[in-house]
Amino acid sequence: MFNLTKQDLEQNKAMNTATEIFQQPEVWQEMIDSLLENSDSTRGFIKSIYEKHDSVRVIFTGAGTSAFAGDTLVPELRRQSQGHVQFESIATTDLVSNPTEFLYKETPTILVSFARSGNSPESVAAVNLGQDIVDDFYQINITCNKDGKLAVNSKDDENSLTILTPEKAHDQAMAMTSSFSSMIIAAYFVFTPKEFTKDTFAHVVSNANQLVENIGVTLDDIVETDFERIIYLGSGLLSQLSHEAALKMLELTSGQVVAVHESSLGFRHGPKSILNDKSAVVLFMSQDPYTRKYDMDILREVTADESNLNVIVLVDQADDEIKELANWTIEVNTEEKTFDSDFELALLYVVFAQALAMRKSIQLGITPDNPSPTGRINRVVKGVTIYER
Repeated sequence: MFNLTKQDLEQNKAMNTATEIFQQPEVWQEMIDSLLENSDSTRGFIKSIYEKHDSVRVIFTGAGTSAFAGDTLVPELRRQSQGHVQFESIATTDLVSNPTEFLYKETPTILVSFARSGNSPESVAAVNLGQDIVDDFYQINITCNKDGKLAVNSKDDENSLTILTPEKAHDQAMAMTSSFSSMIIAAYFVFTPKEFTKDTFAHVVSNANQLVENIGVTLDDIVETDFERIIYLGSGLLSQLSHEAALKMLELTSGQVVAVHESSLGFRHGPKSILNDKSAVVLFMSQDPYTRKYDMDILREVTADESNLNVIVLVDQADDEIKELANWTIEVNTEEKTFDSDFELALLYVVFAQALAMRKSIQLGITPDNPSPTGRINRVVKGVTIYER
């Protein structure tokens, strides 16, 4: 996997992380099959809520990677719906500390909790606060753990729905990878007004298979540059995705690589000062022709920077200018069919970011499956006190 032998992975304690990144195309297909099999009950739950209320607020929530799942998803669902459903992404870490800023008594609300374990104190507390504050409160748990507190606590609640990811997506490594992407697909299925069939993401799954099989040599070359800082850029929902990409690098390198994120347009407004000759810039290129103009502008600008930095561009299909400007151009579309949205590209781009973080972790002599053996960070967060409201 990723140009590493089984012995390499075992020796570097990276087997779980590598497997969980590599398996994503297979897990996505399993997730889609499960969603379609249970489509009537899932879609029926949402439809019944929509029919009860003139307008509905949908809040995607979670902490860390689980929060970034909602951040990435919301722009696409807003674009598709444009109706009586208001989509928002608010982290549990904000909801719990400041509930009255985000939860409104008379506004019908669906709280969608993304959770790998379902045991994070903030996740459980966010649900309790919603039930306490909001008159018409509903919850959807999208989780990898049927035995987690979120799933167990809502088992007999007729206003709740739990969607389980495939068992393989219950990542055993510290960093969330296949759990992140599987939960996003599940939430998209639940809320997209578009028809969802077995073929909806077939193009994405096919290209993801090609990506995980072929990206290894390129990753070898990139980590050989020995970068100490990495900047992820993108526009729209790809800017939101860049937050998760940066977090993966920060987590898996135990903070030894400075990892930041910004929008393509926002990078000039101060954050650009981070660039030096030990920097790598990763640009998530949009497939939208208008948005892509802004991505191209920042690509031209960073490649003209006086620092001896390296630039990696991820793109559906590249033109000659992109190939000339970037040190590495990674085309994620190997087929004639084009992608319908940046959301589809996001699923592919995040696989690259996860794999790059894993390879950098190994290069630095860190163990990706547990990059924080001192317990500074943990697979399930510790040390959180939840106070009575």
